[in-house]
Amino acid sequence: MANSKFRLLGRGSWGETSRIADILRRETIGGALLIIAAVAAVIAANVGDGYATLRDTVIGPSSLHLDLTVGAWAADGLLAIFFFVAGLELKREFVAGDLRDPRRAAIPVLAAVGGMIVPALLFLAINAGGSLRGWAIPTATDIAFALAILAVISSHLPTALRTFLLTLAIVDDLLAITIIALFYSDDLDVLWLLAALVPLGLFTLLVQRRIRSWWLLLPLAAATWGLVHASGVHATVAGVLLGFAVPVLRRDGNEGPGLAEQFEHLVRPVSAGVAVPVFAFFSAGVAIGGLDGLRSAASDPITIGVVVGLCLGKPIGVLGATWLASRFTRADLDESLEWIDVTGLSLLAGIGFTVSLLIGELAYGAGSVADEHVKIGVLAGSILSALLAAVVLRTRNRHYRLIAEAEQRDDDGDGIPDVYQD
Repeated sequence: MANSKFRLLGRGSWGETSRIADILRRETIGGALLIIAAVAAVIAANVGDGYATLRDTVIGPSSLHLDLTVGAWAADGLLAIFFFVAGLELKREFVAGDLRDPRRAAIPVLAAVGGMIVPALLFLAINAGGSLRGWAIPTATDIAFALAILAVISSHLPTALRTFLLTLAIVDDLLAITIIALFYSDDLDVLWLLAALVPLGLFTLLVQRRIRSWWLLLPLAAATWGLVHASGVHATVAGVLLGFAVPVLRRDGNEGPGLAEQFEHLVRPVSAGVAVPVFAFFSAGVAIGGLDGLRSAASDPITIGVVVGLCLGKPIGVLGATWLASRFTRADLDESLEWIDVTGLSLLAGIGFTVSLLIGELAYGAGSVADEHVKIGVLAGSILSALLAAVVLRTRNRHYRLIAEAEQRDDDGDGIPDVYQD
């Protein structure tokens, strides 16, 4: 009887866990958790010193270059889980999805490039004659926050819009990390980076052979992450590389979920329910410093350059590069998207947190007055970009919802949607 009860409890517990995992796979739930965590972080950062003390507490072995603050563990460690899931999803799009056509895949890649050049130029123009070291701060789109906002806004928007944003944001992050390595890193260690290729290669070999034993794959993934981190490169790159290593198609050629889709199904609840909300809590906690802090920041060209770069430079760069690519090259914009949709997405690209804050610290020094102004600028620019994007995309979401309802309506009962009848 006891064993029977134990089995029943085990089944119940597993059922509850499975239901929670299914809930967390919904992007709206993950997006809501991230937004709640970000709001809680801003409140906590401005009501006392407890938040900063916790975020700046150092844990981990220094001998392995892992004596990191709690905030760094969240931004570099937990966010790598999110990037692993994003890498899996993006590879599926490139191999078997909408981006398998190079002409279509080129559009978001070029949009990412445009979305980095224009904000940098605006920052340089505003700060001409002053401090130019922070030119790269407004170039980065925060993929986790941007996708979360889109998930909360969207119920009927074309799926191509999310694919566009995912591709743009990942390319944007990879380019931003390259900029950090070239212009803001004095301690890049190529040997550690080369050493990371060993566990990454073994991980790739195993998953290409469809070996999925966690006790083999997890240590190799952790080793890859640790070595990339030790090299001085932003460790989330390891998550993307590991995700790209996983095969998409089944070896037997039959239909059904491949290994990439299976891994995504398993890891997404951990990413959405733990990794991303914790990251948001420790990344979004910007201490404003009251009215005096706001006045001081508002008059600083650094703050102005960051806000203008995110709110104006990003949409101009993304939208402009998209138009130029579709107009003068053989690249094609997805036929399900209209230009107003791309406008909303380009506004959403102005959300910048983790990488922007990291560049600010590297450019001006953590805790400096300029760095505090960078944080305020990033927070203000990101909130304004999100609000502007929400206005446009909510309107478009209603437009697509009405179309969907019209396609389903059959008032005369003949079995043919009225929208298809003369």
